Amino acid sequence: MSPENEDRLCQQKPLIGVSRCLMGEAVRYDGGSKPVPWIRDILSEHCELLALCPEVEAGLGVPRPPVRLVGSMDSPRALGVEDPALDVTELLLKIGADKREAIAAMDGLILKAGSPSCGIFDTPVFDDEGMETGRGGGLFSRTCRENFPGLPLIDESFLENEAGRVGFLIQVFRYRCQRLRGQGFLSDDRTV
Repeated sequence: MSPENEDRLCQQKPLIGVSRCLMGEAVRYDGGSKPVPWIRDILSEHCELLALCPEVEAGLGVPRPPVRLVGSMDSPRALGVEDPALDVTELLLKIGADKREAIAAMDGLILKAGSPSCGIFDTPVFDDEGMETGRGGGLFSRTCRENFPGLPLIDESFLENEAGRVGFLIQVFRYRCQRLRGQGFLSDDRTV
């Protein structure tokens, strides 16, 4: 690639996937949202943002019955809170597979904390009696982590202070450079 083309590519904004509820869209199970002003007002000036909601994109609708993770920590199921016969596990896993190409083009993801689909570290997992047995990742974020192990993933709680925001952005730009080099778009001696 010519140096001019490399310059043009380096000037493009990184692409970050963001949970739609964090962008202020009313897509949560209860019809609400959880907007994060820093994402909408500041980050959007420096990065391209792609809004996503695995639950809506899986066809679950708004509002929808709440679900939670039930079973083993390694492979929980997404079951209805009020109706445990409601099992949306396969729908949420399928959306992760369907989004694989779009995620491959991303330089980072900001997902909703505690969500059975998007939570990264803190989603409660319950046993069959309704007792919490631990916390882990939601089904969509697990799929992202398995398919793209280096992709920067963060939830909004880590963006509450400047150190978390700066740390995430450093990860995003490093990942972008590695991804572009791996695809042959940047030479090894190029820094971004």
